[in-house]
Amino acid sequence: MTIQGVSTPASLMTQSLVDLRGQLDDLQRQIGTGQKSETYAGLGLQRGLVVGLQSQLSAVAGYSDTILGVGTRLQIAQNALQQVDQSAHAVKHSAMNSPFAINQNGQTADQQAAQGQLDQILAALNSRAGDSYIFSGLSPDKAAVETLDHILNGNGGQAGFKQVVSERRQADGASALGRLLIPPAAGTQVSIAEDALNSPFGLKLASVGSNLTGATVTGPSGPPLIPNAITIDLGAGNPNDGDTVKFTFNMPDGTSQDLTLTATASTTPGPNEFTIGANSAITAVNLQAALTAGVTKIADTSLVAASAFAAANDFFNVSATQPPMRVNGPPFSTATSLVAGTSANTVTWYTGEAGNAPARSTAIAAIDPSLTVSYGMRANEQALRSNLQNVAVFAALSFSASNPDAGLQYAAVTQRVSANLDTSQGVQKVSDIEAEIAGAQTSMSAAQDRHKQTSTIITDFLQSIEGVSNDEVAAKLLALQTQLQASLQTTAMLSRLSIVNFIPT
Repeated sequence: MTIQGVSTPASLMTQSLVDLRGQLDDLQRQIGTGQKSETYAGLGLQRGLVVGLQSQLSAVAGYSDTILGVGTRLQIAQNALQQVDQSAHAVKHSAMNSPFAINQNGQTADQQAAQGQLDQILAALNSRAGDSYIFSGLSPDKAAVETLDHILNGNGGQAGFKQVVSERRQADGASALGRLLIPPAAGTQVSIAEDALNSPFGLKLASVGSNLTGATVTGPSGPPLIPNAITIDLGAGNPNDGDTVKFTFNMPDGTSQDLTLTATASTTPGPNEFTIGANSAITAVNLQAALTAGVTKIADTSLVAASAFAAANDFFNVSATQPPMRVNGPPFSTATSLVAGTSANTVTWYTGEAGNAPARSTAIAAIDPSLTVSYGMRANEQALRSNLQNVAVFAALSFSASNPDAGLQYAAVTQRVSANLDTSQGVQKVSDIEAEIAGAQTSMSAAQDRHKQTSTIITDFLQSIEGVSNDEVAAKLLALQTQLQASLQTTAMLSRLSIVNFIPT
């Protein structure tokens, strides 16, 4: 008789042991990783929910990374804006009470300090976040501004600011009657006129007011056919002692200047006075001389300053549609128009992108599914440009120790620097840009807080689905180990069974 082994039960027992071993391995993995399953399939019906939650969690992490990167950029920008503002304020305060004591280069100590502040402003405007220039608009790969040396002194064949100032000064007739014509008195008449029709240069006749007894005043009149002119006819009689005539001139930088001439009986008239002569014809000669002297003084003092600030506006006020402007010369002293500078003949101080879109719109970041922030900046924004060009005027000008009017020229410059750096209401200030950037920072901070809360909630929910309880797994693991040990012992006992064990001895 043949005895066959019970192969099927043995196979089932072996498979059961393998299954138990697999369950043991899985429980050990769970207690080691804290995760219920290595695959979505192991999560059953909740696998779709888990995929969605993980996708949402990834999106939140992406927004958080964006906020971190943009936040770093904006903090650097705020530091740069503070530097620009501090430098401008330092120059403003130094100019307000700056003594006129020039060195061998024709500059005061405060002007030398202003050059250092100008360099700091330019460095701030070239601030970078990583490899991106912050103040270059849509061209973050380009430096925002030129170097201090190139801006002031030019670069090869490209004219710098100092050259533009020199050419504009000639065109404005500084130290030379400001492009006005004052011919000799004709009988009892004294006249003054602009030298060209619709020219942007020099002093402009704005108005005249007179209480000269017996005099007839006409003008300003002339356009559109001839240049502006003013005529004063003293008539047959003389003015009285103390009578005055006041001229108001418009300056190239948009300011105005008054010149009041007073009739006096003294034969040694003081500044801005004219002697009453034996007759009105002689008085007219004296009035003409006083007018010439007064205009010459203005041309050599206030006009020098006004011309420099007009040149600053020509040079620094650049945009996508506005290149730097130059005097259409040579010759410059008789020029009657401005011409656009080119990249070949003029330094363009702002080298970033200069489009027409608002500066903030040049950089936009999504910080939430339904929220974006605009945080772009350009160095040629009004507030930044205004500070830069006013500091540049103060830093660039020089004065001659041999000129008796040099002190008055300097005073006219410092007054304008102080006034221009004290921004008026309705004009963009650096603090306005800082406030806009701070608004973006506040929005990002609030969004980041929401993302942290959302991330915590989603992570906890995912953990409740994917995670396991270590206590529960440990209990299962202990029970399974006991079961597996018993099964292995039983299997071992069965494997030692032999027919000999059933044969009676």
